[in-house]
Amino acid sequence: MTVPQGARILVVDDEPAILRTVSSNLRGHGFRVEVAETAQEALERFERFRPDVVLLDLILPDMHGREVIRTIREHSGTPIIVLSARGEEAEKVAALEQGADDYLTKPFGVRELLARIRVALRHAAHLASAAPVIQAGEMLIDLEHRRVTVAGQEVDLTPKEYDLLKVLASHPDKVLTNRQLLTQVWGLQYVDEPHYLHVYAARLRKKLGPAARRLVTEPGVGYRLVTEEHLA
Repeated sequence: MTVPQGARILVVDDEPAILRTVSSNLRGHGFRVEVAETAQEALERFERFRPDVVLLDLILPDMHGREVIRTIREHSGTPIIVLSARGEEAEKVAALEQGADDYLTKPFGVRELLARIRVALRHAAHLASAAPVIQAGEMLIDLEHRRVTVAGQEVDLTPKEYDLLKVLASHPDKVLTNRQLLTQVWGLQYVDEPHYLHVYAARLRKKLGPAARRLVTEPGVGYRLVTEEHLA
């Protein structure tokens, strides 16, 4: 697997064994790594190190990881991948809605971690370039002209179907919670109406044909549009 070389990764975890294992593997793959064992250390090193990606445990001795996410999000869009032994859906949703970009439940494999980092870096690069056309395998989404094609064939979408796909495409490979999608596509008054989202996601999948596999459901959490081949 090819991953960007030299990217800066901040690893935040209060377990020394986790820090050693993750940082050693990342350095072995060409990343520059800083570590922190507390929330305060994490925020101080974030300001000094200016990482390209943050790997963050949620349970820290001095502060909950969600507070670290909130503080970083006040002034930075740096990708944050949560690493936690707590895999409850509510915990995932809370971290994502606070501003995390992705969530990995411990234990996880090195290959999966590298894949998620690669996606986070590509997502950050996409936001920086503001590319008007997003590719997800055989699917092209032209944001400027509101046009979607699959294998060269244009897909006829209703305005709401397109809006849902656009929001997901604007955050490629990132999990968006049901609440985030309902708010952005339908409005705040629909945050307690998840059936709207499920119905339109099903319609969208039907129209996308072979590209439907890229609209992935994260059970109990939300959806993501997969653009990376190794995550499809």
